[in-house]
Amino acid sequence: MLKLLEEEEIGWLTLVDGSNELFEGGMTATGLKSWRKAERDRLIAARESLDAATLERLRQRIDAHLWRSFPGLTSATLAFCWPIRGEYDARRLAQKLRECGAVTALPVVVAPRQPLVFREWHPGVALASGPLGIPYPVGSDPLVPTAALLPMIGWDEAGHRLGYGGGFFDRTLASLVKKPVVIGISYELGRMKTIRPQSWDIPMDWVVTERGTYRRDPEGLVFLGEPVAGEPGALTSPVCYAAEVDPGHFGEGKE
Repeated sequence: MLKLLEEEEIGWLTLVDGSNELFEGGMTATGLKSWRKAERDRLIAARESLDAATLERLRQRIDAHLWRSFPGLTSATLAFCWPIRGEYDARRLAQKLRECGAVTALPVVVAPRQPLVFREWHPGVALASGPLGIPYPVGSDPLVPTAALLPMIGWDEAGHRLGYGGGFFDRTLASLVKKPVVIGISYELGRMKTIRPQSWDIPMDWVVTERGTYRRDPEGLVFLGEPVAGEPGALTSPVCYAAEVDPGHFGEGKE
């Protein structure tokens, strides 16, 4: 199982060393693989160098931005990821959202090169240890998320996500009949000019960092600012709340 998340994939196919096939941007498959691995290693090292107090401060800021920018999450079926290697920890926010009526789920790896499934999780649901030691729910109901918080090692000006290289989330998002609202979560230190995206790289709908909220427009990410303090719901800040622009955006009010 550990191999599933350590395996480098390009275009959902495991690369063969020495491949000279050219991908978008004129880079060979092996060149793209090597470049992304180096960037991934660099950014993970930078993230893991942050001390506990800094990570906690960043978490609190991201929690606040998500809470104020996306009030519709309180009625969403929300997928999030168990944190590893200094990632943003969504568990406290998930608890707050559940108290308001949200249902939360964690991803489950079922097989190599297959879409993930999502199973409901809240404290009390049994967990097992999956690839890289990441916990996943056992025995709970499978769910189809209406929104997802996706951790990003890196992110670029077009809203593309640099992940761990397994292709699981791109494959999963492409497989869903109704795509959830996808909010990429990272730190500003993970910002890149480009991840050198390919045809299979699915961009985020929104990006949230400790700085604030970004919306993906056709021309790329647009920084909307830091949400105004206070209860969510009133459009009183530069942030364009998805639930207010498109009622039902997160599945609220639907049976």
